[in-house]
Amino acid sequence: MTGRGRDIVVGIDPVGEGRLPLAWAADEAQRRRLPLRLVLAVPPRHDTHDVDDTPGRTAMRRAGADRLEQACGWVRERHPEVGVTGDLRGGFPAPVLGSVATEARLVVLGSRHLSRTAEFLSAGSIVAPVSAQARCPVVVVGDAEHISQQPPYVVVGIDGSTSATAALAFAFDDADLRGAALRVVCVWQRPVFMLADEKVALRAQRTLLSEATAGLSDKYPDVHVTHEVLTGHPVEELARAAEHALAVIVGRRGRGGYTGMRIGSVVHGLLHRAHCPVITVPTDCPP
Repeated sequence: MTGRGRDIVVGIDPVGEGRLPLAWAADEAQRRRLPLRLVLAVPPRHDTHDVDDTPGRTAMRRAGADRLEQACGWVRERHPEVGVTGDLRGGFPAPVLGSVATEARLVVLGSRHLSRTAEFLSAGSIVAPVSAQARCPVVVVGDAEHISQQPPYVVVGIDGSTSATAALAFAFDDADLRGAALRVVCVWQRPVFMLADEKVALRAQRTLLSEATAGLSDKYPDVHVTHEVLTGHPVEELARAAEHALAVIVGRRGRGGYTGMRIGSVVHGLLHRAHCPVITVPTDCPP
C-alpha cells in the first residue's frame, strides 16, 4: 500500500452536503481496514481578529461540530465496522488539511468544480494547494464512481517520469484491492514540427508501457492489465479513457507552493475534465 499514514482523512465542507467524497472515503476505509478522520476547518472572522469567544465565532464552531457529528453518524450507519472520528480545527481549510495530510494515508476532498482561475484565487479553494503540498495520495471526488460498469476498471496515465512510476504502483495496488482491471495509458502528443518517425515514436511508447508494468504484473498476478498508447492531448485522452472508470490515477511532481502551481497541467486539466474520482500520487510517496 502506498503511504505510511495511519488513517484516511476527508475534508468536510461546512456549507455543502459533500456526501460523495464522504461516501468514497468511508468505502475506502472499509476496503483498507483503516480508521477515518473527518476534518472540518472553521476559518477566522476577519472582523473579530479570530477571537474564539465572540458570539459569531462560537456559533461557527457549534455549527461545525454539529456538521461533524452528523457526518460521523452517517459513516457509522454506512460502515459500522469503520472507526471514525471528527476533528474540528480553527483556520483556513487548505493549510489545515495540508498539515493533517503529513500523517495521513490518503486525503479525500470534494470538488466545487471551480474554474482554473478560481481554483488559484478563491479563498475557498482547497484542491490545488492541498494536492500540491500533501505527502500522500490525494483523491478529488467531483463525480460518483461508475460502479455499474462491468467489468470495473481503473485508469492510470504514465509518461516515464518518476511521479508516473509512483502512480503506477498505487494503481496496481488499488485495482487489486477492488478486484478491478487496470488500463495503463500512455498518451503521445504529436509535435507541432514532426521530426521523428511517428511509428518509431509509438513503438517507443509501447516499450515504455511493457517495461514499466513488468515487475508489478508479477507482484499482482490477479490484476488484468491492458496497455494503451493513445495519440492526442493527454488531458482529453485520459479523460476519455476514464469515462466509465472507478478512478483515474496520475502522478504529480511533488510538494510545491501554496498556490499549487507545481501539480502539473495534466492534473489540473483532469480535475476539471474527468467524470470520475481523480487520484494524484506524489513522486516521493513511500511504497
